[in-house]
Amino acid sequence: MHSGHEVPDKVAAVVGIEALTSLVPPPAVPVGAEGDWHRVEADLGLRLPADYRELVTRYGSGGFGDIGLLTPFDPCAGGAGSLVGRAHALLDLHGPFRDEWPEDVPFPLHPEPGGVLEWALTGNGDALCWLTEGDPDDWPTVVWNVRGGAERFDLGAVALLHGYLVGRCEARLLPAPPSVPWFDPYRELSHVCFTLSDGELPYVERLRILRAALHPTADRGGFDNGDGVRQDHFKAVAREWRLTYENCYGHQVRVAFPPAEADEVRAVVLDAARTMGCEVLATTTR
Repeated sequence: MHSGHEVPDKVAAVVGIEALTSLVPPPAVPVGAEGDWHRVEADLGLRLPADYRELVTRYGSGGFGDIGLLTPFDPCAGGAGSLVGRAHALLDLHGPFRDEWPEDVPFPLHPEPGGVLEWALTGNGDALCWLTEGDPDDWPTVVWNVRGGAERFDLGAVALLHGYLVGRCEARLLPAPPSVPWFDPYRELSHVCFTLSDGELPYVERLRILRAALHPTADRGGFDNGDGVRQDHFKAVAREWRLTYENCYGHQVRVAFPPAEADEVRAVVLDAARTMGCEVLATTTR
């Protein structure tokens, strides 16, 4: 296992939940933030870290940018995406892979003694896990992807999130932190991808037109390799839509939105595409 970048002990010690909430305000009414912690811990056979319990209480279910927090009190029916649901599936999910390629899973898996236990996931399939060895309040975090290896950080959930969001804790598996950190509370959303033809206008002008059609918008970071390949994330503030415009994986607009607003999303994006000088080649919904 690769070791993570060193973070001074005194820095980790002073980073608590108040530092995180000052950086990223939690929702006024968190979703999936309350429940029976004693039952959860009995189900897992483990006591959970105090900072994680406070993290769930303040923020509930949702995501810090691309990092989705797993809570024990999953708002979705079935609970497969909850901390407990994922914990029960971990060994079945990764055990066979470890049997074939043990070098790619260099640690035990919960409920094995000292096994990793997921507390957050990214959209790219990366897992942020505790290594459940010793006192729960001292559990380190392992950032892990079976395709990319693992990094260990001697930080708990709150300290790692804060360090990552302020750029102090660099994890090679995680995307670059957003320029303005945010937390999205859980909502049931539909996702539509509009695949576009290139058109004749430059990328920056097409992006300007798209954002003007959705005004007001709030920037949520992105990617620019300096060679014309870009990915821009932003939010349509008045509508609570989350959008990505990019030419990284094809020329496309991706929108996450409340399911009842599907017709409005389609009308707005199609109109913007015409103004951008682009044709909608395909629409994919999930």
